[in-house]
Amino acid sequence: MTGRIVVLLSVALGFPATGVSQNLDARNTEVNDFKTHFSTPEYKSSKEWEAHKAHLRRQILSAAGLLPLPEKTPLRPRVIRRLEYEEYSIDVVLIESLPGYYVGGNLYLPSPHLRKSPSPAVLVPHGHWKHGRLEDQPSYSVPALAINLARQGYVVFAYDMVGYNDTRQTPHSFESPQYALWSFTPMGLQLWNAIRALDYLQSLPEVDGGRLAVTGASGGGSQAIFLTAVDDRIKASAPVNMVSAYMQGGDPCEEAPNLRLETSNVEIAAIAAPRPMLLVSCTHDWTRHTPVEEYPAIRRIYDLYGRGENVESVQIDAEHNFNRQSREAVYRFLAAHLQPGVSPSKLAEREIQLPREEDLLAFPKGDLPQGTENLDQVFQSWRVMTRLETENLPPGELREALRGVLGVDADAVTESRLDGEKLVISRASAHDRVTGNWIPGKGSPVLIVDPVGADIARRSDLAAAVIRAGRPLLIIDRFQPSQKRADEARFSSYFLSYNRSDEAERVQDILTALSFVRTQAKGTPELIGVGGGGIASLFATAVSTLEIDLIADLNGFSGSDEDFTKRFFVPGIQHAGGLTAALRLVKSLRATIPVSGPRRPLPGLGD
Repeated sequence: MTGRIVVLLSVALGFPATGVSQNLDARNTEVNDFKTHFSTPEYKSSKEWEAHKAHLRRQILSAAGLLPLPEKTPLRPRVIRRLEYEEYSIDVVLIESLPGYYVGGNLYLPSPHLRKSPSPAVLVPHGHWKHGRLEDQPSYSVPALAINLARQGYVVFAYDMVGYNDTRQTPHSFESPQYALWSFTPMGLQLWNAIRALDYLQSLPEVDGGRLAVTGASGGGSQAIFLTAVDDRIKASAPVNMVSAYMQGGDPCEEAPNLRLETSNVEIAAIAAPRPMLLVSCTHDWTRHTPVEEYPAIRRIYDLYGRGENVESVQIDAEHNFNRQSREAVYRFLAAHLQPGVSPSKLAEREIQLPREEDLLAFPKGDLPQGTENLDQVFQSWRVMTRLETENLPPGELREALRGVLGVDADAVTESRLDGEKLVISRASAHDRVTGNWIPGKGSPVLIVDPVGADIARRSDLAAAVIRAGRPLLIIDRFQPSQKRADEARFSSYFLSYNRSDEAERVQDILTALSFVRTQAKGTPELIGVGGGGIASLFATAVSTLEIDLIADLNGFSGSDEDFTKRFFVPGIQHAGGLTAALRLVKSLRATIPVSGPRRPLPGLGD
């Protein structure tokens, strides 16, 4: 909720950025990446875990650009050809996960004399092997998995990763600052494709929509845990050689800004609880610790529901794989939960007759249909689709969307230390530091956010006017990244998957400071953001739960992609509505007042 709002649109004021050293700030010392060893917290009750689970689900969907979920447009499934065998058939299928965007796959159906209709169904995302859903070798074979499952009575849909086989309108890897602003990433597009592939499976008359499962290895294991985390239609999940506290992914389709803020694949996998899950690991990759570390951590979360037996662990003595031993472990697991009573003799894998690769493809020559959208066109469609979704959100959901992309805690519990005027505020749960100057007084408090730094701003006419008025005044320093953090941000491809952007951290610092002043003074706080502090102050007000009087100098910030890229880079901010959403949320807006020239006291201080 907001109070009086004044947004100032002016030219930059030209002060140099300074600030107190923040080297003790955990954001500068504990910089995470995809090879950080994450410890899984302990949860005391299912209620506590359920609250965290809901937060994690929103975080995954937000990072994927799927909060809110886009409209599910018609899939328009097309069967290009059918290959018939004695025990099963294979359809070559195209679906439209978005209008004009095709996802290719193979649908494996048990022959009618083997099928008990409706049948359980299994979705199979593939890993990063060269031939994707067509890969067939001793250590990894999607066709062997799918054909044997079909022989056992399952309907199976093996679909493409983005950039593989028939799904090549976009490459497997694509990125740019503009894409990031709109949450347009391979990970998000791929998760959406998985949701739509599940829609397709569920729509088939041969399928029992109450018995849907997913299994995949390596990158396919990542897709399996993401889909299970956000879609409760998955009743059983078997991620293979992926869930680890030591390595989280390291591929564009497994990473997205804000995806793993203060979390890891271990917790993401545990969102499945209490639904049945099998963790398949091996002795010679990053899952070698699973039986002694990751599995027990996940089991403890299942135990909160009294369903510890629903999560299982099997480790294979092998290199990174989805080999016959791993597949047979999955067959036994799926049968136990989706087809109880099946004879174990029917679960042993048999040899397969492998079709020609070109027979399993919709576009065997690599030529996509005329008029098929390219990467730029898919991106433009994504922008239009997501902005329309955001524009229709009620204020509460819009605020949640902005909080999601900023990754902020709007109700921070703070602790502080004061030495004269020098103040350090921390969030106990985050071990961060906000430094500044605090001058007590009477009446409603004033918070000044100025990129010149607290010491210089303390000597300004604006601060002098507040002090003369006898009001409590807090001036905070702008968050400054350490050299370590700056180097990681520059050289680590997935820095933003595990760490917030600097501008998002500055919004958090404003919210933390507002939490502090709320405990120190009565009355509606007045937040004054000048220079580069105005934009962050506007967004902090938009996502805050407090009533705030805001004066925000936007320095001509228009809310364009270029403005956000150069002046307020927060991945997903445009997807969540951007400047329009922030202004809509501070709907008490009374005026926009152009200001230029030398600095002078801003309105509202009664000088």
